[in-house]
Amino acid sequence: MAKTIHQGRNVKRFREMLGIKQEALALGLGDEWNQQKISLLEQKETLEQGLLEQVAKVLKVPVEAIRNFDEEVAIQNIQNNYDNAIVHAGPGFNYYCSFNPLDKLMELVEENRRLYERLLESEKRTRE
Repeated sequence: MAKTIHQGRNVKRFREMLGIKQEALALGLGDEWNQQKISLLEQKETLEQGLLEQVAKVLKVPVEAIRNFDEEVAIQNIQNNYDNAIVHAGPGFNYYCSFNPLDKLMELVEENRRLYERLLESEKRTRE
């Protein structure tokens, strides 16, 4: 059974990812559009080819992206790529620190403090 792609929902996803409000999309589509019409458009499962092209142009995304984007497939691809990165990372690749970075930072701060104290002591001796 072929899965149908909800094009209106894809318009909404791309619009939200791009940070575009419904009002702005309506403005880009022309005078006959408003926020309510965009809301209705985003509820449609399929969009007419001409409208799909207009929306894609305003959003600056390919028509195919709106027509074919499947969130579940995208998530699976991301998960598979992440899993494969871990498996195929090879030797020397470590996601987990074997030390506490804050401990290292504090060691550097302490070393810096000791160096500063020695500098002050050295200056004090040269003045005497």
